[in-house]
Amino acid sequence: MSARVAITGLGAVSALGLDVASHLAGLKAGTVGIGPLRRVDATTLRSKIGAEVPEFDPQAYFEPRQLGLLDRSSQMGLIATREAVAQSGGALEGVASHRAGAIFSASIGYWTMEEGYQKLYLDKAPRPHPFTVPRAMPSGTASVVTMDLGIHGPAFGIASACSSASHAMGTAFHMVRSGMLDVAVAGGAEASMTPGMLRAWEALRVLSPEGCHPFSRDRSGLVLGEGAAVIVLENLERARARGATVLAEMTGFGMSSDGIDMTAPDTESCARAMSLALEDAGIAPEAVDYVNAHGTATPLNDKTESAAMRLVFGNRLAALPVSSTKSMYGHTLSASGALDMVATVLALREGFLPPTMGFNEADPECDVDCVPNASRAASPEVAISSSFAFGGLNAVLAVRRYPG
Repeated sequence: MSARVAITGLGAVSALGLDVASHLAGLKAGTVGIGPLRRVDATTLRSKIGAEVPEFDPQAYFEPRQLGLLDRSSQMGLIATREAVAQSGGALEGVASHRAGAIFSASIGYWTMEEGYQKLYLDKAPRPHPFTVPRAMPSGTASVVTMDLGIHGPAFGIASACSSASHAMGTAFHMVRSGMLDVAVAGGAEASMTPGMLRAWEALRVLSPEGCHPFSRDRSGLVLGEGAAVIVLENLERARARGATVLAEMTGFGMSSDGIDMTAPDTESCARAMSLALEDAGIAPEAVDYVNAHGTATPLNDKTESAAMRLVFGNRLAALPVSSTKSMYGHTLSASGALDMVATVLALREGFLPPTMGFNEADPECDVDCVPNASRAASPEVAISSSFAFGGLNAVLAVRRYPG
């Protein structure tokens, strides 16, 4: 018999702040963490904006020796993990170390690679930093989390572009639900706004030069962000027995692959992932109270996602609150699903609907209630969070408000 799965801890680092409290305050206030790039010389870039983590000082969190082994993405991932585990109130205590897991999005250490290339090709150094390989490897965050927490169970990074964190959380959910694990920490971290990667994204012609406007007729592209988010998942009965505060219950996970195009999303495949998540959760579409959308603000993505939701929710879609929280903390790529999940859990827990900021003009092809420009008091009970990635790799998670 499958176990029920509780979310007992949240951690977040984003352009809204360095912890979940800042994240919550920003979501409620509609704070937009997008602004002029500060860490990168944007003189030659068409898009000179991004959602950078403010006032982030790694030395305040790590010893010098540890910093030598951590890329910027892993630093943020570990900070978010520590916060989530602390909030869980001892989720790992009394658990056999092999019964705990760490499942994260796979993220290349872009800042490590950029610094290495600069040393080799600009500074003419004979070699890069000696720990370039472990710092840059895609499983780096998962590895450092196991070392920090003493986890000896399954740990790995999942690579599915912008769906990576959602696939990681969904995989961890299934592992706990099946009884393979008692506890799992799961999520994602990404810090990709290096000079080289900004130019690579600009070459794709999907970056907005002026702002993030999901579902708005005048949307002009996505805005990159950086950050990390982590959730703690555990057997619900165990969480109850130890007196933990259950923040929400994860109930379903759906996946699909388009198998059609590398960059253009497919309506039916996106809808299938949503339907499978609801089926896995045993929830009817009409029971859903809120959708945290992928909502990248590219012309094609928002149009396709709206059409996919129309297939799933029918005529009810026009009255169903659907917001893109990326409008506040940017598109954090492989970490985005985790930050979106934190926003979704906070909406259920705190009784509000996060807004879609930057909305200016209705688009008939995006006929959704996107909670424009201001959060809204509400009491959502059931929500889904969607991630749709390049390569047509889709992941959707269903969560339910937990009483108390």
